[in-house]
Amino acid sequence: MARIEPDSIMGHAAPLGEGETVVAEFRADRLAYWRGHLILAVVLGAAAGLFLVWQGNPYPVAGPSGAAIAIFARAAFLASEALTEVWRLTDRRLLGPGGRAIPRAQIREARPFLGAVQVTTTTGDRHLIKYQADPSATATRILGGR
Repeated sequence: MARIEPDSIMGHAAPLGEGETVVAEFRADRLAYWRGHLILAVVLGAAAGLFLVWQGNPYPVAGPSGAAIAIFARAAFLASEALTEVWRLTDRRLLGPGGRAIPRAQIREARPFLGAVQVTTTTGDRHLIKYQADPSATATRILGGR
């Protein structure tokens, strides 16, 4: 399987501040990653098959087969990058990949969203913590210390 090396922008986490301590880490879950891609393959495969039936194609099975192959090939290629994302919750901030740093006082909302957690700030910025095993617990943990 191919391995993607992290780029210079997304490949580093924001550094901890002076005296800042990590309270929790939210790592991407391998099972959640593959479950999400399986659901995507089933939904898009069914849509492709129905479209081919509607068009009168004599081989509508090509749609679901092609969709599943394409989605799983993409998932296998990107897994090495997607599964290394780590978000850290400190006593002061939420730190994410690409140097993202959100002060805890600016976190307005954290809610589960399709296997991920959407964090909304008071300024309206949105951040997605993807592939969480238990998105509800992650959201509760983020909002718990305020």
